[in-house]
Amino acid sequence: MWRATLRSLQAHKLRLALSGLAIVLGVAFVSGTMIFTDTLSRTFTDLFQTTAADVTVQPKAAFDIGLTGTGGSAAPSTMPASDVERIAAVDGVDAVVGDVQTEGVYVLDKDGKVVSTGGAPGVGMNWTDDRSVTAAVLTEGRGPQRAGEVALDTGTVEKTGHRVGDTVQVLTPGPRITAQLVGIFKFGEDGGLAGASLTAFDTATAQQLIGQPGRFTDAAVSAADGVGNDELKRRISAALGSQYDVKTQQEQAHDLAVAMSESLRFLNVFLLVFAGVALFVGTFIILNTFAMLVAQRTRELALLRALGANRGQITRSVLGEALVLGVLGSTVGLAAGLGIAAGLRGLFATFGLTLDGGLVFAADTVLWSYAVGVVVTLVAAYLPARRAAKVPPVAAMQDDFGTSERSLRRRTVIGLVLAAGGAGSLIAGRLTQDGDTAAAWTSAGAAGLVLGAVALSPVLARPFLRTAGAVLPLVWGRFGRLARDNAARNPRRTAATASALMVGLALVTGFSIMGSSTKASVDALIDQGLRAEFVISTTVGQPFTPEVAKRVSAVPGVAAVMQHRFGSAMIAGEGAYLTAVDADMLDRVVDLDYLAGSTAGLSGGGMLVDERTADAHGWSLGEEVAVLLPNGTRLTPRIGGIYRANQIVGSDVVDMRAYEAAGGTALDQYVYVDVAEDANTADVRAALGQVTAAYPVVTLKDQGEFKAELRGQVDQLLLLIDALLALSVLIAALGITNTLTLAVIERTREIGLLRAIGTARRQIRRMVLLEAVITSVYGALLGLALGLIFGVSLTHALAGQGIDVLSVPTGRLILFLVVAALIGLVAALWPARRAARLRLLDAIATT
Repeated sequence: MWRATLRSLQAHKLRLALSGLAIVLGVAFVSGTMIFTDTLSRTFTDLFQTTAADVTVQPKAAFDIGLTGTGGSAAPSTMPASDVERIAAVDGVDAVVGDVQTEGVYVLDKDGKVVSTGGAPGVGMNWTDDRSVTAAVLTEGRGPQRAGEVALDTGTVEKTGHRVGDTVQVLTPGPRITAQLVGIFKFGEDGGLAGASLTAFDTATAQQLIGQPGRFTDAAVSAADGVGNDELKRRISAALGSQYDVKTQQEQAHDLAVAMSESLRFLNVFLLVFAGVALFVGTFIILNTFAMLVAQRTRELALLRALGANRGQITRSVLGEALVLGVLGSTVGLAAGLGIAAGLRGLFATFGLTLDGGLVFAADTVLWSYAVGVVVTLVAAYLPARRAAKVPPVAAMQDDFGTSERSLRRRTVIGLVLAAGGAGSLIAGRLTQDGDTAAAWTSAGAAGLVLGAVALSPVLARPFLRTAGAVLPLVWGRFGRLARDNAARNPRRTAATASALMVGLALVTGFSIMGSSTKASVDALIDQGLRAEFVISTTVGQPFTPEVAKRVSAVPGVAAVMQHRFGSAMIAGEGAYLTAVDADMLDRVVDLDYLAGSTAGLSGGGMLVDERTADAHGWSLGEEVAVLLPNGTRLTPRIGGIYRANQIVGSDVVDMRAYEAAGGTALDQYVYVDVAEDANTADVRAALGQVTAAYPVVTLKDQGEFKAELRGQVDQLLLLIDALLALSVLIAALGITNTLTLAVIERTREIGLLRAIGTARRQIRRMVLLEAVITSVYGALLGLALGLIFGVSLTHALAGQGIDVLSVPTGRLILFLVVAALIGLVAALWPARRAARLRLLDAIATT
């Protein structure tokens, strides 16, 4: 039987090739994702391992804020110089140095442009020459020793073209600094920083950047000879007490690596979801392929039964073919995954995130790739294998034997149950007030509807083909009718082919509606909620110096300037973002719809909350709320106002002065500018442009440009999603090609008879092409309908997150339908050509 299986594979290798491609693409995406994320993790793990001191001492944060850094959070917890001296006095300490680090430090190149870091931080630090406690090694010049001197890492120097002795401009969270470049250094063993930029200052200047002279963000300690890191950690902990976190080199590197992995987990999940979609779509192709091969090999399999093969052997024979296909597809997919991972690394490098070293090819990547590819193939081939074993030996050897079409009753019941369950989940999501729960119900409901549609698609195929297919005979005559009848001949096959396209298109449609609704919600929010004419923010998403707001306030014609800050906090025991604004300017700049209280409630250290937050906690006006900042400061503001949700200010708002006094960072995330009624807006903009020109990291935008910037971010995300989902559409196109190719082989004699009665080659081609188009349109319409339900439901579920305007991109959906028809047309070109080129006599003689 195994020899028969291998011979069958050889005989049908071309027919199985396209099914193998589906496995190759799906596995390539899985393996490529795993290789890339492993490489990403290795880069940061090596960086943390090589740069951590023997022991690191840090002030203990009130709660875990992950790898958010200092930007946009509370001001960093710091330690006084006296505690650094206490550490130095501990027995077993060879050397200790106080470190200062802050984010939001960017170097300008020779053209005055900000050096791109691709989303990686621009870090400012103090310089030390003690090699035992620092990973920075000079490659040229010397370290900064006084104000007005800086040293840069090798990567930043390469990007800017600066040399030792040049005068450089540095943007900081505080003032802009003009300094002389006195040194160039390599950080770590290979100098790799994953795109980050490092600027070193003398200690006093670095402390000014964090606004805390004489204090340090942490202390790096090296152990004396003969003293282990664990023992030194114990001694330092005993000397300092519980207010500090003391970690060994291994613990520091591990904790930072874990935090980085957590922050990057979304990327891994994001990519693997699309790999899963591709594999799910691929199962339809594999199922269709094996079902058709089994049908075409009925006499061959029956002969094996007649020669003594039992049902189990027949089943195992077909599954053996699937196993070989799965292994080969997984092997090729694994190799292709290396290419995908290399492409992703190159893509990230263009954004500034450089991953050093070779790609990480771990054992679990190999195991998962083969497991996924083989299991998906075997599962998809199982039902055709079972069906093959049930063929009666004697009856199958008759010339006129054909496999009977099974009833769709069971499939209809299953489909209706799944669809009903999906509809129930969608209704539950619509009735749920909590945004996360509603989104979960909606996603489950969408999955149920998709599975229900897959089950019901053969039932729906015949009425669709009878109605929509009626157009084909009217336009293309009897060959249009033949195309329609061929598609309706086997509704299971047509449905499986269409379902592959349906799944991908349903997701594309749903996300398109989400994206369009998000952009419409952004437009409505700014049009209705923002009174300011201009917005100032950074191009890299980092907070910036309040000097900008101070200078903007002095511009003639400016009526109001509101600074907007935010940071991490624990509010009533739950993690949240706390917004800090200038209370005096809030009503001038933002239109808040108060249900109780007013902006005056911010006075005296009060807090404003939105309606959903107040309802979730059961808060009312005048009630005290417990707020904890990362630096350990505890606040108990009273609720001075409750407003309808407004994404401009978020859900929890305090006065900027109270926030800064409690230790909140004195850096702005946004600055909103309102122009006086009697001022010329164009003149004011020109003056504001002169102010922001001195700070290349910030940009000035009017409301229209601000909306366009936010819409552009949504479009980038949609472009990425569409590009990834294009993989599933490509697999669907392969499915159409594969199905029609097998159908042409199956109908060889029939095509020969058509040719014998005078049908031209071009008419045969047209018949096959029309069959592909109507199958594609069927799948597209199902996908559009499901995507419409999913998109509308998800938009409603996320109304509490600010997506409260429903927008259906009708033109885009029509384009999807047209593209789907074209996909069917293009996918059918080769099968149609093959059908038209069949030799008449050979085709008629085929049994």
